[in-house]
Amino acid sequence: MAQRLTLSTAEGATVARQRHTAIEPRPNDPLGLQAPSQLVTRRVEELRPHPSFVRHHLNVPLAALSVVASQADLGMREPIAITQANVILKGYAQWELAKLQGRETMPCIEFTLSEEEALHWLLQSHRRSHILNDFARIVLALDLEPLLQEKARSNQSIGGQNKGSSTLAKAARMDVRSQIANAAAVSSGNVTKVKQLLPLAHPDVREALQLGELSIHRAWQWRGLPFEQQAQRLFQHQSAKGVRKAIRHLISQHLSDEVRPEFSLPELLRILQGVDGESLRTIQVAVVDTPGYGIMVSKELFRAFDSQKELPL
Repeated sequence: MAQRLTLSTAEGATVARQRHTAIEPRPNDPLGLQAPSQLVTRRVEELRPHPSFVRHHLNVPLAALSVVASQADLGMREPIAITQANVILKGYAQWELAKLQGRETMPCIEFTLSEEEALHWLLQSHRRSHILNDFARIVLALDLEPLLQEKARSNQSIGGQNKGSSTLAKAARMDVRSQIANAAAVSSGNVTKVKQLLPLAHPDVREALQLGELSIHRAWQWRGLPFEQQAQRLFQHQSAKGVRKAIRHLISQHLSDEVRPEFSLPELLRILQGVDGESLRTIQVAVVDTPGYGIMVSKELFRAFDSQKELPL
């Protein structure tokens, strides 16, 4: 059952609230908690990102902002999730768009949560989202590590376990890492890699990770390199990706919709033997950095191959 309330803000404006008296469970809540919520209207300038979001310099990707912008008013009418302290849990792209559009207020669903619960809620609600990729979620989830470690030590003490046991200490560390991985919805291995590379990563490498332009594993492989070499590797990696993208675009412009014939390498070699020497000298060869083994030929060269296949070899 809901009760409609009318409140007055400091500016004298009337704000309508829809208070839900029932306790609403939060989906995928790792803590198994339930929190009361209410529908409120907040001024855009009152809202703020989670402290961990700010601490790690996370931003809303332009692609996610474009998606919300394309939905026009539909995306802005849907309430965003916040805490009682006006910390945004879900709806960062809508909030950024509201600021860009100069909007004064936004509809919100307010949950009563602690900072730790809010971080769990934020992570859970951004699984497989365009706002936070695996790297960003791990960085946020690592902020839970001190509290999880304290809980692990407390559990050992309550259970009468020997705190000095290296075996128990190792098990506790693995349990904490597993909980962090679960909160971020990633593998424990990636949690370890991110934790190891964070203090060693070049700022540009970290930014590329947040934007999804670089894999966690590749950045982890570079962690032992000096900053200058990391920046150089990143430049080479991004340049190669740009070249591959341009090549794919150029190739796609010249591919017809008809079924493209294929032939084996031995057959290709036999056909090349039938091409005259002058034509062979004009064939240009280039190396393309793509996965797997493959050879691409021009349409003109293929026609030459096709004509040779009709001749007795």
